Amino acid sequence: MARTRGWRKGILEAENFPLEQVSDHLERDDCVVWADLTSPDLADLKLVADELGLSSLAVEDAMTEHERSKVDHYPTHLFVTFSAVLIDSDGGRPRLARVSAFVLPRALVTVRPPDFDIEVVVRAWDDASDLAEYGVRGLLYGLLDVVVDGQLEAVAVLDDRIEDVEDMLFVDGPASTDLQRFTFELRRGLAVLRKAVVPMRDVVGTLVRRDAPSEDPLGERYRDLEDHVLRAVDATDHMRDLITTIFETGISLGDAELNQVVRRLSAWAAIIAVPTAVTGFYGQNVPYPGYGQWWGFLLSTIVTLLLAGGFYWSFKRRGWL
Repeated sequence: MARTRGWRKGILEAENFPLEQVSDHLERDDCVVWADLTSPDLADLKLVADELGLSSLAVEDAMTEHERSKVDHYPTHLFVTFSAVLIDSDGGRPRLARVSAFVLPRALVTVRPPDFDIEVVVRAWDDASDLAEYGVRGLLYGLLDVVVDGQLEAVAVLDDRIEDVEDMLFVDGPASTDLQRFTFELRRGLAVLRKAVVPMRDVVGTLVRRDAPSEDPLGERYRDLEDHVLRAVDATDHMRDLITTIFETGISLGDAELNQVVRRLSAWAAIIAVPTAVTGFYGQNVPYPGYGQWWGFLLSTIVTLLLAGGFYWSFKRRGWL
């Protein structure tokens, strides 16, 4: 599926025209064209490439699902590829969607998977109508702004989940495997998020240095976009430290709980050993105090209770029981 739009002097003039007419619209002065391809096959993408003179190397990179985020300069156009972050509705897990853009002087071609909602980008262009007045640079900014906002939203979702796991750390009761499982899921989700956020810093930084002069109002927006990307990178670094701390704290609490259990078992073993020792001693075939007398049994019982009670009181005072 393909979607197209054409602006002239910042005003939308045509929409959803065939890809074969892209070059016809570009023949008109002050006309800017956008073409969006959803999971195209190589033939569809080559059709647009031949129409606009796109590099075959860039076309190959756009078809590669796991291509790294980057900005490549070609004689006739710019190729930009990056990862958008999508949040699953069922478990709040982040996943990546590879989005590529061919940036020409008066044309923008986007290549994306079906799960990336391009309607959000279109609404951003319509809400900020002045973006079309800046031409392709404005359209590219609107696309990147939506992607970076999605990354910041994913950062906020993951941060809320980290707070929930932090609350689980000091819940009364024995350590649960749920804490370990949640911590592992957080680390895995953060690893996915960082694959999109960290390379985005280089992508936006390259575009700012290239296309954001200080006297240009759109340049201010690009620099603000770069600040948002840096904020997302800093947030992921902070969350990585938090997750590491949670993981280490969970291990420490588990070790402390194990030490408490071992201490209690040792204390009770010592208490139980007292009557065992007393009865074992008096069980020898030798006379003992009260041997053959009724009060002998009473004496051994009193000795056992006094020694066991003394051990219990001593362990209780030390906090072992």
